[in-house]
Amino acid sequence: MERKDLKSRKRSGRPIKAEKRNQLLSLKCTLAERDLIKIKANSARLSISEYLRELALTGKIDMRMKALPSEILSITAILNHMAANLNQIARKRNSNDELTVIERAELKVQSMRLKELAGEVKTYFL
Repeated sequence: MERKDLKSRKRSGRPIKAEKRNQLLSLKCTLAERDLIKIKANSARLSISEYLRELALTGKIDMRMKALPSEILSITAILNHMAANLNQIARKRNSNDELTVIERAELKVQSMRLKELAGEVKTYFL
């Protein structure tokens, strides 16, 4: 068997970073301080290392909050309400009860509103 030269073989996997962080910087703190740092790092959606590095280098933390537009939040609320209504109708149908005239009319209204909502979603994302 021949040994392949390690430098000549193809490497797969994660690419090598241009600047590798290989220097360890230790920090002493109390348990309460450590917990507080961990909570703040989690609220910023960063690891503890990233949080402390960012704070030390820039003096501030860029919060990575993902805020959804109010239109999307209102669409989500309407869909949740419709899902609850459909669940109630399905439960009633599965128990062999017939729908009343009012329930049928409400189902038709909900169906039309769902079609309108689908149109709003399409126009929002186009």
